[in-house]
Amino acid sequence: MLGPPGQAQLAGVPAALVQRPDRHLVLQRRQRRLLVLEAGELIRSYPVAVGMPGWDTPVGRFEVLNMQVNPVWEHPAKGTRIGPGPANPLGSRWIGFQKDCAGRRGVSGDQVLDLQGCLMTGFHGTPHRWTVGRAVSHGCVRLHDESVQELFELVQVGTSVTVLP
Repeated sequence: MLGPPGQAQLAGVPAALVQRPDRHLVLQRRQRRLLVLEAGELIRSYPVAVGMPGWDTPVGRFEVLNMQVNPVWEHPAKGTRIGPGPANPLGSRWIGFQKDCAGRRGVSGDQVLDLQGCLMTGFHGTPHRWTVGRAVSHGCVRLHDESVQELFELVQVGTSVTVLP
C-alpha cells in the first residue's frame, strides 16, 4: 500500500541524498520503507519487507541493473522454477539492484542453505502480503504487488539505489 508523501518520512535520510537532482531510491532498512526521491521531493513511499537476520539486505550504494515483467523464480538451492502467476514468490515485477558472486551460506528456517555462484538482490512483489513490513526475506526487498508495479514505472536501468541501515 502506498504511503502518503510527507517530510516526516525523510527523517534520518542524509540531506545530500534528499537534495540530489535526479530520481533515486532510498531504502530505510530499519523503518522498512522505500522512498522515491527527486530534486528534494518525496515522490512515493512504500512499506517493504527486508532480509531476515543472517540474510540482511545489503547496505550501500547501488543502481538498478535489470528489470523484468512476470519474472520466473528459481529456488536458489534446489533449482526448481516457478513461472509467472499467483504462486510466484517474485510477484509480477523484478527490479534487480545488487549482484554478489561470493555465494552465501546461512540458516533458513530448519535448513542450512549453501548458495554458490552469483546472487541478485532486488525489489519484487510477493503473493504473501503479510510479509511486507517484516524482516523475512533472504535479502531481497518485497513490496505489495501493486506497489512494485507502480515502482517499475518510476525507475529504469541505472536509477540510483541507496540502502541505509
